[in-house]
Order: sequence, then C-alpha cells, then structure tokens
Amino acid sequence: MKIALLTAGGDCPGLNAVIRGVVLKGDRIYDHEFVGVRGGFRGLVQDDIVPLPRQRVRGLSKVGGTILGTSRVSPFDHGGTDRVKEVMDKHEIDALIAIGGEGTLTVARMFHDDGINVVGVPKTIDNDLSATDRTFGFDTAVSVATESIDRLRTTGEAHSRCMVVEVMGRHAGWIALHAGIASGAHAILIPEVPVTQDQVCEWVQHAMDRRRAPVVVVAEGFRFEGADQVDKGRTDGFGRPLLGGIGEQVTGLIEERTGIETRNTTLGHLQRGGVPSADDRVLATRFGTAAVDAVSERRWGTMVALRGQDIVYVNLREATSALKTVPREQWDQAAILFG
Repeated sequence: MKIALLTAGGDCPGLNAVIRGVVLKGDRIYDHEFVGVRGGFRGLVQDDIVPLPRQRVRGLSKVGGTILGTSRVSPFDHGGTDRVKEVMDKHEIDALIAIGGEGTLTVARMFHDDGINVVGVPKTIDNDLSATDRTFGFDTAVSVATESIDRLRTTGEAHSRCMVVEVMGRHAGWIALHAGIASGAHAILIPEVPVTQDQVCEWVQHAMDRRRAPVVVVAEGFRFEGADQVDKGRTDGFGRPLLGGIGEQVTGLIEERTGIETRNTTLGHLQRGGVPSADDRVLATRFGTAAVDAVSERRWGTMVALRGQDIVYVNLREATSALKTVPREQWDQAAILFG
C-alpha cells in the first residue's frame, strides 16, 4: 500500500516522532511505501509530494517542528476533494494519514465523507480534543511555559513588579492551568471561568500586601466577565479568529487599578518550538505506530486516541464534535491558592 503523510495547522513538538513511528513500523511490519506531503493541505492541492523512505526518518523522535512543513491552508479553497483525488491518483496513493488538530481533523472527516481513505492523528499543544485524554505537544508546551514563568518570577521579585504571562490554548485553558499550578501563580485566568476585573486586582493586591511579586497567568482565549473576546482582528486559513492581546489588557488594568508596576510577556510560539519532552516523544510514537495499524486494517474515517493508558480508535466525527475544556472544579481547586 502507498501511504501519504501530512502535517497541517500549527506546528507542535512530537510531529516528527509520529512520522518516524508510521514509516518505521509501516516499512518493517507491513512493507508499505510512504510519501510526504509538504506544507500541509497546500502541498496536497499543489502536488508537492516527495518520497519518504525509511532512511529519511532516522533519529527524528527528538527533532522539533516537522520535516514535512505545515500550513493553515484549507483544501476546499483550492479545488476541494476533487483536486485531492486527482493528485492522489496521479501518485497512486492509496491512503492518507492526516496529523493535526481540530481544523485538520475536520478536513479529514470531510475527506472521508467524500470517499478518500484517511486516518487521523490528533496533534495540538492546546490539549482541547475531547476524543483523546491527551495530545502530544501539550506536555512540552506546559514545561516551556512553566520554566518561562519561573524565570519571570525572579525578575518580578527583584523589582517588586507584577508579572502577567499570556500563554496559548485558544478557547481551552489547559496550558494556563497546568503551567500556572506548576509555577505557583497568584492568579490563573482561563476561558472556561470568566472572572471580574475587581477579583483579579484583589488577588494581585493581596499577593503584593504579603510582600510577594504577583504572577498572573492568562490564557489567550480568556475574557473578563461580561466583556468581548480579545483577538487580533484576523482569521487563520480555517476561518478561526487569531487570538492574542489579553495579556496587555490585563497588565493595563492592574496598573490602573492598583498602581503596581506591571509587565506583560506573551510566550507565543516559544511554546511550540524546540525538542519534544520524553513523554511527548513516547505518545507521538505510539500514535504513529497505531495509525499505520489503522491504515493496514482499513479503519478509514478513524482517529487514534489515548484513553487511560490505551491507544484506541475513534470515529473522526466524534473526534471533532466537541471541545475539551477545563472542568470548573479543577480551576476551583487551584483558585484556593490564589492571591
């Protein structure tokens, strides 16, 4: 069987480990042939296909980014499934493994509905896919965010400043919650729990009154109670708003209301870059080997997922049906320590 692999959407630590797992097992156990699609769905409609032999994936598990490249281009803006089938037929490709997040897997589901043999692999640092307990990239992103907050805390303490740290996560607060708890933040602001401006200032002032340098971790999708979403006024290739800017808003509010000198740091793509953690390498490899099993068993229209400690297969429609958000009780447990 000839199988094409693509990585689409935002890059993520562990993507190369998935590619390695797919190709090594597919070559050794099933004798499949592999090709790579460069630049995500853009490469699929532009016919940018390259051979992906076993030798090409050696040593990839520790490498960040993706050797195939990625993009946020929607194939439905460039010919749709008809064009995709044309390219696949030209290269005699039997199946596609699509590695990506919510947008990518939604496209994969639409491909399956239109008769393309496809299997999905969940990828997102945001950990917001409801069909899997965890996604690779999340552990690395939390570790990077935690280390960054630890470093910012020391400079905040040196100057008696409040430090606001904006992290990624879109409409889910998993990165903010885990990094905030790990670093001992004095307030964690997540999209799932709107709070008032007065409450945030109270937490900050309480920490300062105890001669602490306040640390506030805010998820990019957070909004104050009753306020509008803060975004960049632009959308990505899948039509979703690009979030960001809430950290500056929180910083300005704290300085205005409390008079405490406050600085904002937006971690941004630092959370996506670099080498994957050991946990992410292992999970990504397990996803990759399970994905090639799914293709070999012709489990079209499914996605590999982690449930407990087991790798399972779920329907792509289920995989993209709901956002996995932080339960209120988890935030409440952390909030006991705020201020």
